[in-house]
This record gives sequence, structure tokens and C-alpha cells, in this order.
Amino acid sequence: MPDDFANERRGQIPTNLRLLVLLEEVAKAGVPVTPSSLKDNLNLPKPTLHRLFNTAEAAGFLQRDIDGRSYGPGPRLRQLSLNTMSSQRLRTVRLAILRSVAEQIGETCNIATPDREGMIYLDRVETHWPLRIQLPVGTQVPFYCTASGKMYLASLRSAYFERYLSTARLDMRGPNTITNKQQLKAEIETTRKRGYSTDNEEFMEGMAAIAVPIFDDRKRVVSTLSVHAPLQRRDLVELSKNVEALKTAAHELTELINS
Repeated sequence: MPDDFANERRGQIPTNLRLLVLLEEVAKAGVPVTPSSLKDNLNLPKPTLHRLFNTAEAAGFLQRDIDGRSYGPGPRLRQLSLNTMSSQRLRTVRLAILRSVAEQIGETCNIATPDREGMIYLDRVETHWPLRIQLPVGTQVPFYCTASGKMYLASLRSAYFERYLSTARLDMRGPNTITNKQQLKAEIETTRKRGYSTDNEEFMEGMAAIAVPIFDDRKRVVSTLSVHAPLQRRDLVELSKNVEALKTAAHELTELINS
């Protein structure tokens, strides 16, 4: 094995590591990639690259993008990422940070990660109040009408957001759901400029929420930290007073996952 790592450092990827290194490069890119775009990075023959991509796709680790030529993380690679993020040592510290900010704000706080169809709740600390909104760990929620989802959309490059917008179904979920694509585009631009997102009865009637980004070491949004509350207790104006507390906790979480 040490010889394998030495070969990799010299640009010669050992056969038994090629698929792993390919998956690493796809995940690192952060956008769908084609086999030819990784040719120089991996220094592998074109037929070998295509064979590796086909193998990873067949096994569910990669998934072909809508253009039919490029690939992104498949369901098994995304699940691998979630399982890695949920490793016991990392999760213990992460929950401590999450619990601290939840106690400071006095409302339920969540960490969510993006999947292909929406945001998935990875961790959650409940409020002590008897009146609470149930969105358990593992719940998937839409991008367009949730605070966590809109924060993720705001992190996308313009071309990828436009691609999402062109195919998205903006169904009515709450009384204030944005169903007009141009209005959603303006909302995402506002979110991008101010650095946090909001949900004012857009996902669910009677609920408000705000979210801030958590970054990887390349300044990409890998997850979000959010807080939500029933309007009977806190409206969006009151909840938005906690943006700085959320940003401080998100900074701690960013340092944790990149340490």
C-alpha cells in the first residue's frame, strides 16, 4: 500500500485506487464533469476513464446529468458522504454546537444537506417548547420553498441555477409559496447578497425559518444551519434577530468539517 501512495504522488494511480480517485475528483469538482475533463487530472487513457465512469454509474456511485454526457455523485456516493458526516466522533461535536445554538435561540435548529431532489435533514435539536414543528432527521424538503433549500440554490453558479429553474415545479406548499419563477430568481439573488435565507410560511402554514451556509474547504456550501418556529411564538422578524448567532455556529461547524 505505501508503494501505491508513492505511485499516486508521481501521477501514476495504482489500478486498485483508480475508481476511488475518480470518485474523489468528481466530488471535488462540485459540478457535473465529463470523462475528458478529468483526463489531465488523472493521467489515464481515455478508454480506461470511460470504463471507470461506466462502472461507477452502473454501481450507483455516479449519476449521469441531464445533458447525457457529464456525471455527478450518484445515490451511493451521496449516502457515503452522509454516513461519513454522521461518524460518531464528528457527530458528537457537531451536535454539541447545534445544541448550544438551539439553547441560545430557544427554538429548534437543524443541519440539512443537499440531495438531487431537495434538502435532507442530517441533524436536529428540538426546542423545549411543547408547541413544535415535526421535521425529523431524514426528512427531505424542497429547495424552492424552504430556508435551507433557498440558501443552497443561492450558492449555485448562475448556469446551474437557471438549469434548475427551467425544470423545477413550484407547487404551492404554504400561503406564501413563491410559484413564479422570476420572483424566485429575484428571491435567490436577494438571499445571495444578504448571506442568509428566509421562509415565511412558504413551506408550511404557520411556520417561519431562517438559514445560513456551512462551507467546505473550497468555500462551497455543503450544508445549511437553520432555525424554525411556529408563528404563534416568533414571526420572521423576531426569528431574523438570530442571524448572527446562527452564523457564529455555522462558522464553528465549517471549521469542524474542514479540520
